[in-house]
Amino acid sequence: MSFNVPFPANYGGVIDVFYKLRALHALGVKIHLHNFIYGREAAPVLDQICHKVYYYQRKRFANLVFGRLPYIVASRNNKELLQNLLLDNHPILFEGLHCCYYLPDFKLKGRNMVVRMHNLEDVYYQKLSATERNPFKKYFFQGEAQRLKQYEKVLTQANKVAAISPADRNTLQERYANSFYLPVFHANDKVVSKLGMGDYALYQGNLGVGENNEAALWLVNEIFNDLKYPLKIVGMNPSRELRKAIEGKSHISLYDKVTTAEIVRMTQAAQINVLPTFQNTGMKLKLINVLFQGRFIIVNSTMVENTELENYCTVVDSVSDWKNAIIHIQKQNFTESDVNQRVQDLTNMFNNLDNAELLMAEFASNAKVRLLRKGV
Repeated sequence: MSFNVPFPANYGGVIDVFYKLRALHALGVKIHLHNFIYGREAAPVLDQICHKVYYYQRKRFANLVFGRLPYIVASRNNKELLQNLLLDNHPILFEGLHCCYYLPDFKLKGRNMVVRMHNLEDVYYQKLSATERNPFKKYFFQGEAQRLKQYEKVLTQANKVAAISPADRNTLQERYANSFYLPVFHANDKVVSKLGMGDYALYQGNLGVGENNEAALWLVNEIFNDLKYPLKIVGMNPSRELRKAIEGKSHISLYDKVTTAEIVRMTQAAQINVLPTFQNTGMKLKLINVLFQGRFIIVNSTMVENTELENYCTVVDSVSDWKNAIIHIQKQNFTESDVNQRVQDLTNMFNNLDNAELLMAEFASNAKVRLLRKGV
């Protein structure tokens, strides 16, 4: 059950959903996909990898802060969805708290149910509030964070909770004791990093998200303000504040209308992928992408905290350390040894087929436990 139509797979959550579907299909799993439509259209490509596809309109409320349920949950309440879930007795995968409206419903009692958590949502919304400049959005994010913190207890109704990062798994396990780590699903089948040297740094992300806008502004105003090494910023929906910050800086370029294929080419061609973040929730898919596609990577400690990926990056935090790292790395060659290390490690850690098998094994384990409890 997906919180949005997962195609095109061009932003964090739907990327994980789409490539999970593709991997499950490759394993021969017959998928009944239930989608909520949110700013997208039906995607015929899903019919090629799913046994059956259902679409539901997400509700819209005039008052976004009315009621005790989180808006992202209450707006995905659809009786037709429940009726369709009751047509069979198949296992159910809920993608995020967003889709959990019917998780505690007594009609689904006894079903084999797993929730995929894409974030610790209350923490994520708290951080969105902290970086949001629009007063109404800031107020909404604050209220949503409080509602999500209370609502998260619904996870006790699931057989298992699939965390997207080791850190999230540890937190969820402490809270509910039914969690396991399911690595993020992604678009990369192999490491395609280029040997040699590039001549610019690259930052990428959906710039309409407050966290990414803040990171891009920080790079422009604090790191590349007097560091004349070229910086390319790639992402849709850049803010006016970011556009203004870049004005007059000829070494900084903004690309807000590029295809996925072009982003891959730019990632491969860059000498350095710069990825600061001020939120340590979830697993940053853009980090996974640049590990498979790019050369050198500079991050702050928040980006790689408890991800087990710090050995593949240069980790710095202070402004002076960031500038020194860029100066040091800009003249280094990315070698065959660098590529081989990623091939050996990352293709094992983030293998979509292996991780789809892990998910199916967890569902199978749930089924065995239920049979044992019934004395079968």
